[in-house]
Amino acid sequence: MTEPATGVVDAAILDTSEAEERTEPAWGAVVSLALGVFGLVTAEFLPASLLTRLAQDLGVSEGAAGQAVTATAVVGAIAAPTMAIITKRLDRRLVMWILSVLLIVSNLVAAFASSLTMLLLARVVLGVALGGFWSMSAAMALRLVPMRLMPRAMSIILTGVSVATVTAAPVGAYVGDVWGWRTAFMIAAVVGGLALLVQLATLPSLPPTAVASFRTLVEVLKRPMIRVALLVVLLVASGQFAGFTYVRPFLETVPVMPIQTISLVLLAYGIGGFFGNFAGAFLAERNLKMAVGLAPLLIALSAAALLVLGASPISAAVAVTAWGFAFGAVPVGLQTWLVRAAPDQAESAGGLMVATFQVAIALGAIVGGLLVDHAGVATAFAYSGVATLFAALVAFLMGPKQAAQ
Repeated sequence: MTEPATGVVDAAILDTSEAEERTEPAWGAVVSLALGVFGLVTAEFLPASLLTRLAQDLGVSEGAAGQAVTATAVVGAIAAPTMAIITKRLDRRLVMWILSVLLIVSNLVAAFASSLTMLLLARVVLGVALGGFWSMSAAMALRLVPMRLMPRAMSIILTGVSVATVTAAPVGAYVGDVWGWRTAFMIAAVVGGLALLVQLATLPSLPPTAVASFRTLVEVLKRPMIRVALLVVLLVASGQFAGFTYVRPFLETVPVMPIQTISLVLLAYGIGGFFGNFAGAFLAERNLKMAVGLAPLLIALSAAALLVLGASPISAAVAVTAWGFAFGAVPVGLQTWLVRAAPDQAESAGGLMVATFQVAIALGAIVGGLLVDHAGVATAFAYSGVATLFAALVAFLMGPKQAAQ
């Protein structure tokens, strides 16, 4: 792996090696980060499952209410690369506590929102918490466990994403229907409070180890392996969201599934992602290049299977489940790759990854929407397959070397 001109990476790797000899894994703290991620992703997904009732209550259109999701994504993309800079002098434990408090405040403001403006303000606050937490989680994990256990720690943290992906939308829809959409946000605030309590009890003091700046972001971006990793992130995420965003209309029109069956298939996608997360960690601990290459390759094969065999409900269901398994394995390998490529500036690397991911989500949604509107839903899956196949090729040909550990 190419190193920067300075000797900072050498020193950082030596520090990490020394830490591996003397530091026991802080698994309780890692679990507390998983709870924080679960609370953040749950809150992020809630508007989608509550949109109709929320819009009616606030007296706005569903399209206007849907901007609650956009606001979070945009602010998250800005907060991710800048959070380490803004908080460069603060203990990282304190920063995580503050971000968890912002999560709670966001849900409470949303629960008591009396206008769209108030709701959007709540979602802006959530975007700050989401972008900051995501960008710093890998760097935190690097300091809580030895480097060799980094994939396992990231897998535990990302379990929060998997569980939230499976449960947030259906539980939010149910609670919103029975007790009202405000209750759903109140429950999300309680979840954030529980995560904060566990973090208060388990996170050790973690003084900042490197002073981040905008210059640091540029320097990290100059590292060849970082640029390659971000290219893979861009290809995978744009391919994922260009295709999978339109999986429901595909299942409705090609294998002609009823809504009950589609719900079960999407549940299988979420469960597949849950197990894919652990499979990604297992493989990343043994062969990081294979972990970051095989996951997008499996997404490409799943998209191809939908295009070729998608008329069969069974084949379509298997392909969607495999897709979920593959995408569940993606973040573990990519986060581990970036941290190993910039161990001295892990927070800046994490911020760049989150920002790139958010840009890729927007790019994928735009490309997918244009293809669906002008050439049919199948073309969105074709783009998804091509983009993720290129991501796999880049990972295999230019990806991380095991010697990086």
